[in-house]
Amino acid sequence: MIASQLIEWTVTQLSHAVERGQLDLYYQPIVDLRSDQITGAEALLRWRHPSLGLLPPGQFIPLAESSGLMPEIGAWVLGEACRQMHEWHERMSGETPLYLSVNLSGKQVSWSEITRQVEHVLRETGLDGRWLRLEMTETVMMDDADPTLGVLSDLKKLNVSLDIDDFGIGYSSLRYLHRFPIDCLKIDR
Repeated sequence: MIASQLIEWTVTQLSHAVERGQLDLYYQPIVDLRSDQITGAEALLRWRHPSLGLLPPGQFIPLAESSGLMPEIGAWVLGEACRQMHEWHERMSGETPLYLSVNLSGKQVSWSEITRQVEHVLRETGLDGRWLRLEMTETVMMDDADPTLGVLSDLKKLNVSLDIDDFGIGYSSLRYLHRFPIDCLKIDR
């Protein structure tokens, strides 16, 4: 099979992954080291590929972005993660709720409907925006800074936290961060 056919075959498989229930979310606990308490969880996407096994996002997200599948996959991730977190909050009655971190790809942040999508998911799942942390890489913000600033400002109106993940792998410096409504900075190794 030539490379273009292989890519087309994989895009077709990936486009059916949501409807076939092949995408899974795993939740990595986030622990406060002072209190030793779990304070949150990060949703981590995996694709249970029928013949290749469990694939991490680095092996299929670039393909999802380049083929235009990211809005659908991103919507599924956001909706499923917020639904699960709201369910956990219901079970934890009386305890301090956990926060949820969800990664946004560059295509999602630049997508004009992302704010409406987040607002819809929060309303649909009943999760309060203050318990949602949206993570993106610094390159997402710096590649197209002015439009991204507008999107991030709109997202902040939903009371969500905006976090930069893997800071230091790109080309930005701390002095540029003051332009953006960022709540947390996760520094890369």
